[in-house]
Amino acid sequence: MAFLLVKVLFKRNGEFSSQHIHDSQAMKDRGIHCVLDQDREMRNQKRLKLKS
Repeated sequence: MAFLLVKVLFKRNGEFSSQHIHDSQAMKDRGIHCVLDQDREMRNQKRLKLKS
């Protein structure tokens, strides 16, 4: 915790980087989404299949 505090206090515009999956470029490149987004996509796909 102390190292995180030092980073925030002494770095210019010090702030914590986002830990959310949708903010990670590496995850975007791999096509990995937040579990909530993946669940929403799967539900929409199932709904479209039922209508066809």
